[in-house]
Amino acid sequence: MTTPDRTTTCGHQPPCPTPDGLNREAARIVASHPEQGWSLLCNGIVVFEDTGELLPDGRVVAPHRPTTPTAA
Repeated sequence: MTTPDRTTTCGHQPPCPTPDGLNREAARIVASHPEQGWSLLCNGIVVFEDTGELLPDGRVVAPHRPTTPTAA
């Protein structure tokens, strides 16, 4: 049995960025659960409201929102 490649599930054009791409968060949302604080993207990434991510291969990306205030 083979495992389907989650990065090729996009049926839209242009296709979503791959999970390894720098712009991976630009993929379309396919399931949104704001009450639980997460969304599933078309490329298989789970993004959390704190900006952390769970990649399809199980790797974790730590939250990466800015931590220092910016001058207005």
